[in-house]
Amino acid sequence: MAVDIAGAAVIILKGCTLSLKQEYLLGYLGAFLCSIIWSAYSVISRSLGESPTELVGGFCGVTALLSAMSHLIFEKSVMPNWPEALAITGLGVGPVGAAFFAWDYGVKGGNIKILGVLSYTAPLVSTIMLILFGRAEPTWKVIAACFLIVIGASIAALDRIKMLAKVGKDKSY
Repeated sequence: MAVDIAGAAVIILKGCTLSLKQEYLLGYLGAFLCSIIWSAYSVISRSLGESPTELVGGFCGVTALLSAMSHLIFEKSVMPNWPEALAITGLGVGPVGAAFFAWDYGVKGGNIKILGVLSYTAPLVSTIMLILFGRAEPTWKVIAACFLIVIGASIAALDRIKMLAKVGKDKSY
């Protein structure tokens, strides 16, 4: 939904000017290809709903190997200290790793339209957490983003809301 994208953009861009620079063209292309791969994965995963969610672990493993190879080829290595290594591992196993399994489960058995809309709340939730922990200031942009995301989610859920209202009317007590 365009409203959700607008809400997420308000949070993500937060005063930045959007400009594309030729020196980052390869990165833009990579991001675009990632969006195509992720959306294709989601659609294919839904159509192959009988495939076990545990396969996500295999995909994550292959991705980790490809990432490690890319890192060794294209980037300068920097050894993290123990707290940083622990944080990196915790993020990979915890919220990031769990998110892939939850996404796969939701795509296969949930309302994909609402799942897509709710994914736009990630920048909002992270911004609210930054505010709560004193790392960001609450602004009108956060309120506007919240409003836009909630409106977009409501529009996306309208069919479901109507269906639930109809079911509620049809019941006799």
